[in-house]
Amino acid sequence: MASVDSKGGTAEPVAGPQVPRTSPTLAQPRSHAQQTWDRNFRRWGGYPLLGLGVLTSAASVDPLLPGDEVYVAGVLVAAALALQVWWSRAGHQKPPQGPAGQFHYLVRFLLAFALTWLNPFFAIYAVLGYFDAPHLLPPRFVRAGLLATAVTMAGSQSGGLPPASTVNWVAFGLLYVLNAPLVLLFSRVAAQEAAHATANAATIAELERTNARLEAALEENVGLHAQLIVQAREAGIADERRRLAAEIHDTLAQGLAGIITQLEAATESSDPVAARGHARRAVALARESLGEARRSVHNLGPGVLEHAALPDALRRTVEEWSAAAGVRAEFTVTGTAEPLHDEVEATLLRIAQEGLANARRHAAASRVGVTLSYMGDEVTLDVRDDGRGFDPATLPPRERTGGFGLGGMRARAERIAGAVGIESEPGRGTAISARVPLVRHG
Repeated sequence: MASVDSKGGTAEPVAGPQVPRTSPTLAQPRSHAQQTWDRNFRRWGGYPLLGLGVLTSAASVDPLLPGDEVYVAGVLVAAALALQVWWSRAGHQKPPQGPAGQFHYLVRFLLAFALTWLNPFFAIYAVLGYFDAPHLLPPRFVRAGLLATAVTMAGSQSGGLPPASTVNWVAFGLLYVLNAPLVLLFSRVAAQEAAHATANAATIAELERTNARLEAALEENVGLHAQLIVQAREAGIADERRRLAAEIHDTLAQGLAGIITQLEAATESSDPVAARGHARRAVALARESLGEARRSVHNLGPGVLEHAALPDALRRTVEEWSAAAGVRAEFTVTGTAEPLHDEVEATLLRIAQEGLANARRHAAASRVGVTLSYMGDEVTLDVRDDGRGFDPATLPPRERTGGFGLGGMRARAERIAGAVGIESEPGRGTAISARVPLVRHG
């Protein structure tokens, strides 16, 4: 709308409510260039606005304007310029909402109000109050600063201060009623956006801290992974040593024990035919032990399982053991025989061999029975003898030079999620029972 100056002349239209569209803090994170522009505008923006106000005011001055008002305007412009110079040099070094910022805002408001009183076009300079109120004033005074600036702007838009006529007063009131709610509304929106931006910044900072912790955890995991690799390698070496030790015990040691027994029998026999028979059995045991040793080195299953199922391999093992030990032995299968996983078959065969070896070495038994039972989801192997028996609770710890024995059988079963139970009593024989999951072949 066109405005009328205080002297009754017409003046150029002045823009509508000069409300800042942005606040110092926005809802969305601002780029470095935007932040730099805002900072520079608050520091240097007063110069072009003051200069533009001087030029437009000078262009609209009535030639008949009293000279004293021109002089007063010049003094006020000089004071505003000096204030702007001081703020440009010191403002960026002081807290914005500190005493210096409040002083700067108050003095500039008074100068802008007085200049607008003299000429409405100085409202171009007064509009700075909208931009700087949230930045320079304490939160409780921001609304007062905005409403005060709205007075200056409404006066400029209604034709100048003070209003020259009733029409001007009505226009001033209407324009103030329009300016004040709008500026408060925009200020509230800006405050909400600022709060939202603060929350976003806090979230981003927390995410950055979380990322930093994750990076630290990843670096730590790299070290732990390297450590686990070393430990896994050491555990693999130890496990391989235990495997080879158990294989040597179950094959070479038992084979050598059988060879020694056959050779002793051959040397003690007075019958040449019987002696040759013992020697042949010793040679066969030596060859079989050599083959088992090679298979153990290559981590292969027992040779007896290569061409026979587990029941047949166990029957053959029991028969050979009975012939070598001179002890009556029986083998029985219950349930429906099924082809088992190679590891399960090898484990049960080794446990049977160890149980028979213990019966021969320690039990002095006259009869041994071996039973293989297929029972739904598990397989059991029982080795029973009628020997001297022992008290399982008083077993001595395994010596370094001794065999693996019962502990080795338990370890083998546990490797495939099985278990070994022992029942024995002095003078009443021994029963060893191995239970493992029934894992079918393939």
